[in-house]
Amino acid sequence: MPGMGRSGGGGEHRAEGTGSAGADPVTSSWSDSGLEELTGRDDGPGLGPPPGLEPGVRSLAAAIARDSTRLGRLVEVDPLGIMVARARLGGLSRHGPVSCGGSTRLLPAADGWLAVSLARPSDWELVAAWLGMPAPVVPGDWTRVTVAVGSSGLDELMTRSSGLGLPVARVGERQSGSPRPGGADLAVEGIAGVPDRLLAASRPIGSMADVVVADLSALWAGPLVGALLVRAGARVVKFESSSRPDGARRGSPAHFASLNAGKYQVADDLATPTGRATLRQIVDEADVVITSARPRAVEQLGLDPVASVRHGRPRVWLSITGYGSGPGSADRVAFGDDAAAAGGLIVGDDRGPCFCADAVADPVTGLAATAAVLDALVRGGDHLLDASMSDVAGSLVDRAGAG
Repeated sequence: MPGMGRSGGGGEHRAEGTGSAGADPVTSSWSDSGLEELTGRDDGPGLGPPPGLEPGVRSLAAAIARDSTRLGRLVEVDPLGIMVARARLGGLSRHGPVSCGGSTRLLPAADGWLAVSLARPSDWELVAAWLGMPAPVVPGDWTRVTVAVGSSGLDELMTRSSGLGLPVARVGERQSGSPRPGGADLAVEGIAGVPDRLLAASRPIGSMADVVVADLSALWAGPLVGALLVRAGARVVKFESSSRPDGARRGSPAHFASLNAGKYQVADDLATPTGRATLRQIVDEADVVITSARPRAVEQLGLDPVASVRHGRPRVWLSITGYGSGPGSADRVAFGDDAAAAGGLIVGDDRGPCFCADAVADPVTGLAATAAVLDALVRGGDHLLDASMSDVAGSLVDRAGAG
């Protein structure tokens, strides 16, 4: 397959759309945007956002507008509109301690609250092993899960989930001041929970029209970054494995289209030498690479972010994960709702905690990561950006505490 180069080519090109990432900016309030309809209990009034969330995402939108202008094309976004987009297209609504999408729940343990996502059949297959049950749990049997979680302590539940690959989070575990794996000080640096590791000095990018982006990500946060970079003027190649395509294709077609319009679409079988060669070529020709797989999975594809960036191509490697790539965190799995809960980005009433909006850690991480990529390109240099969804969520909660 011919490479992208600086003049495009290769893959199917789709015109820029006007969906969640491409819509004209609108200044809306929490209630006017529809986010209140996604926050709180279905048998009670809608709730407002956690303190810090709305000013935090507006600050990210302002950073995107500022740096995209410096790189040649103003990108204005309505952050609240981006946060509500998937739910609006899918007709989702609020359900309190059950996520808008229905696959994640806030459950009381013996000594606190846990967020548990069981979105995949493979997750349900692991529940019995996680909770020490003698027989498999029938998919959808949340009653058994709730009873078992309620009789166990948080430390025990988190220890058991380690190594199983289950998206399980202690509510608030990634807020500022919370202990981190190994006792390491992981205080958030960079833009809203996106630590930036500068590996080498190099000249700033003059214009986004000169930038090629390899979007290897899936679901919501990473593709949102790619969509916003399309709007900024970059050439974006979306690569998917033909045997394991982007899981967002199973959701709202309109939402998938809004996140991927304007990108060059490339698919190949990564189980073959030809497929891996195609992937390698796309990465080698990119100025920016976006991934949303755990570090181990990236390595299994034959990719080495540090070595690639040290050799000057790409100039920016953005890794989006649930908990970052540090020791004790790199192997953890997360989705938008449980990652938000880990960061403490939830609301509550006198009956207990409730989810805030729809998988909110995804869109806010997409905004934060876009701001971080543009900032890196403006400043120049070769960068590794490590965007942790739970830490982005936690940074927005921490912003309220600092204020």
